[in-house]
Amino acid sequence: MLNIFNKPYPFNDDLKHNSIIIFFTSLGVFVFLFLFQPFDINALPVREKYYLMSGFAVITFLALSLHLLIIPSLFPKKFSSSEWSIKKEILWNLWILFTILAGYFLLTNFLGTMKFGFSMVIKLVLTAVIPLSILIIVNHNKMLRSHLKVADELNKKLKENKSIQEKIVYFNSDYQKDSLAIKINSLLFIRSANNYIEVFWKEGGNIKNQMVRCSLLYAEGILKEHKFIFKCHRSYMINISYIDRIEGNSQEYKLFFENVSFPIPVSKNSVSKLKELI
Repeated sequence: MLNIFNKPYPFNDDLKHNSIIIFFTSLGVFVFLFLFQPFDINALPVREKYYLMSGFAVITFLALSLHLLIIPSLFPKKFSSSEWSIKKEILWNLWILFTILAGYFLLTNFLGTMKFGFSMVIKLVLTAVIPLSILIIVNHNKMLRSHLKVADELNKKLKENKSIQEKIVYFNSDYQKDSLAIKINSLLFIRSANNYIEVFWKEGGNIKNQMVRCSLLYAEGILKEHKFIFKCHRSYMINISYIDRIEGNSQEYKLFFENVSFPIPVSKNSVSKLKELI
């Protein structure tokens, strides 16, 4: 049961987001005190009243800035998501609550505006809980929105990739009987052969090929939307997903495909693009 507290928990290290939250949370403390005036603030002289309200807001600002901006920036490894856990998150928030509460206590003691009893301590605790609760809720919602957005994007990518893999590509021949239709994810490479192209694809564990009477330029046009299909040479188009290995010598690079007996050359102008794609 206690193992749940050791489970990973993503620490919110977005400094820009935290800075905004710290500012508005501190402002919220001032507004809360101004509107509801707990601790009998309304009975205080105007100057002392504003000293107290402003002091609470400043203490909140300084405490949150220290714990959410400064310390995580000084010790990034300690606060990385890989090192953070539910237990650490709870203890860290309790510590922040304690520092805010201690700051409130010292301020009121310094100003001498209030007498401390049990009820006053409870009121201070409740007031300190307000900024911390806001912080936890906002950070939780931010992470929830972020994770939902990422999950939605990944699901879309999965659907797109599945759709691409299942897509059939048609090579229409000048002679109808030579036309070819294959799944795009099975295509290995295409080789130009005079007025023909020779299409190589994988079917099961075998490599198959067929001549189609059309130009490589035509094949390039129908495959241009698929970024993993790359024209590496004036006579070859390849599926980079099936490259087994690359060899180079003083003259050129050559690509090797599994169970294919010959290498495929890479033109000098295509080397940088190939590196980028891989």
